[in-house]
Amino acid sequence: MSASPSQILPVYSPPQEVFVRGEGAWLFTDKNERYLDFIAGIAVNALGHAHPALVDALTGQAQKLWHLSNMFRVEGQERLAAKYVETSFADVVFFTNSGTEAIEGALKMARKYHTANGQPERIDIIGFSGSFHGRSYAAINASGNPNYVEGFGPRLPGYVQVPFGDHDAFNAALTEKTAAIILEPVQGEGGVRAVPEQCLRGIREACDKVGALLIFDEVQCGAARTGKLWAHEWAGVTPDIMAVAKGVGGGFPMGAFLASAEAAKGMTRGVHGSTFGGNPLAMAVGNAVFDIINAPEFLSRVRDMSNHLGQSLEGLRDRHPDLVVDVRGKGMLRGVKLTIDPKTVQASARARKLLVGVAGDNVLRIAPPLIIDETHVSHAVDVLDAALNDIDAGAAA
Repeated sequence: MSASPSQILPVYSPPQEVFVRGEGAWLFTDKNERYLDFIAGIAVNALGHAHPALVDALTGQAQKLWHLSNMFRVEGQERLAAKYVETSFADVVFFTNSGTEAIEGALKMARKYHTANGQPERIDIIGFSGSFHGRSYAAINASGNPNYVEGFGPRLPGYVQVPFGDHDAFNAALTEKTAAIILEPVQGEGGVRAVPEQCLRGIREACDKVGALLIFDEVQCGAARTGKLWAHEWAGVTPDIMAVAKGVGGGFPMGAFLASAEAAKGMTRGVHGSTFGGNPLAMAVGNAVFDIINAPEFLSRVRDMSNHLGQSLEGLRDRHPDLVVDVRGKGMLRGVKLTIDPKTVQASARARKLLVGVAGDNVLRIAPPLIIDETHVSHAVDVLDAALNDIDAGAAA
């Protein structure tokens, strides 16, 4: 690849490696160097790279029909929507191209619901500190992260943030203007923090009490990443609306928001739409992904491997108590909270050909493909162990 200045908008700062192909849990550079991928496109490549079933689905569809727009019925949408409804709380589904678009639709639906009920003044959306719901204007206001909202003009009205885990602040924020609560059952960007199951149940009860809708953002933690098809299933609660993306497309851009018939009552003809959302290519891949990740044996294996991964990461804390503060998250969305900048460990791991991510609150983020096995886990933990040993040795010198 040319070393000349890039014409890409400089909002990213990628490392020098250039990856040109992938196979399972591995990525290969243009120099044919092999890297173990334990971030999976930020929890996107749920089935790894170049999974045969997904390749077949995409290439088969590509030879038939790419695009129609939603002016016409897309048969793949009908099939995938039926699968989502059959296995969830939802009655209806709208397909998007991304998680951000799914969140945008979910937020619009929540406000439209109250307008349909004759309460258009109910516009407040309550979110939580550390959340991440995407990069659109509504999504950054729903998250409220100053790093994402500053410099883009006035804040949108009707978005309220409360501290993560502060029950008193949450209860105080609930008013007759509250339209919905939005949260990630497992926060990704904010530090890979799982919301305790009793808290999810309490928030559900609070929504029912005041007549607000509950929106779950499962863009990152859904699609079998926690060992159940949807992360909220662990708590035994259901939302009114749910946004999904990332893993549901296995690497192909797609997302969706799902809703109960009651929550969707205001979304009538013409109030929402998408040119590309639910296109035949995305639906071919989405159906193939769903059929794999919804299989009981697949989910059971994810749970087993998640336990192995969690125990192995706990070993890092035992061996490096001065560097590792906590191991957190759920399933195969894990965070290792450090006393040092996680980017230091990320860079050291990458130098040893292991790819991991970072998140807020000084956390190293780990979100491997769901197809990994014990050898992959052992290799990854050995690399992280070596990276932490280097830091320990440097501190002792």
